[in-house]
Amino acid sequence: MRGALARAWWRERPGWLAWLLSPLAALYGALAARRARTAPAWSAPCPIVVVGNLVVGGAGKTPTVIALVYALRERGYTPGVVSRGYGRRTRGVQAVTPDRRATEVGDEPWLIARSTGAPVVVGEQRVAAAQALLREHPAIDLIVADDGLQHAALPRDAEVWVFDERGIGNGCLLPAGPLRQRLPPRLPPQALVLYNAPRASTRLPGTLARRQLAGAVALPDWARGAGMQAHALRALAGRRLLAIAGIATPERFFAMLRAQGLDVEELPLADHAPLDRPPWPPGTAEVLCTEKDAAKLQALDLGPTTVWVVGLDFSLPAEFLAALRSRIAPPRHR
Repeated sequence: MRGALARAWWRERPGWLAWLLSPLAALYGALAARRARTAPAWSAPCPIVVVGNLVVGGAGKTPTVIALVYALRERGYTPGVVSRGYGRRTRGVQAVTPDRRATEVGDEPWLIARSTGAPVVVGEQRVAAAQALLREHPAIDLIVADDGLQHAALPRDAEVWVFDERGIGNGCLLPAGPLRQRLPPRLPPQALVLYNAPRASTRLPGTLARRQLAGAVALPDWARGAGMQAHALRALAGRRLLAIAGIATPERFFAMLRAQGLDVEELPLADHAPLDRPPWPPGTAEVLCTEKDAAKLQALDLGPTTVWVVGLDFSLPAEFLAALRSRIAPPRHR
């Protein structure tokens, strides 16, 4: 059923399954519209930038958040991050600290904290997470909310709508299509569109992010904090490799590896796959994985298999950052 829905969602026009599910989509739309009219009851003491997407699944929110934290820090802000922590085995508000495992706080928040060093707090209720973040880290003067676009209770000064090359699929609301909310005829004033794709994939004006593979590093070295090495990725050419990816669009990762001249056998996994044990066949010699997968694999006994973590170099356009800067207050100390 999941495969049938995915095929129906990501086609250009609605098919018979979308029409069959249209009454449920209408109900979903009515409920979503009512939630959107809810005014936030909390007044945040600092700017909040929400990063999200209109479609279910991933479109590049995590690399966008990581790049955004770095860019804001370079411009004088002291940012912190809140997230739901999708797929974690805990509930309530939790701080992402070095002693926590990705399974406890969510693979994406764990990766954001590791990559940026910024304080990160997860919670189903983003307002409660934001309040806890500010209590524990009073120096924070800007909050980046990971995947909180439809969380109406959370106030926001700016929104970043992330799309990948799939755009809005068949253009229908859940469950007839992949949309969490309808594509508006024009952008609201606080919103910016970022395309994690070679070209715009919707009618909305936006800017293109630059993305490429940053390199590779052996999993034990990555777990100790080592960075990506471009030469290590090039050195893997000519070897038969198994590539795994537990992300929303694993095909994109595999295509980027092949573009580097690597010979890979593909093993796509479900987004946020738990990885309680190695997902590859026994006897596999070398494996390539994303950093999101590495967050969970590092806790496992992988035996003789050599695992290479492949990183992403993701940068934000200057015009995007300038437009964002115009929507938020200056850093507190200025």
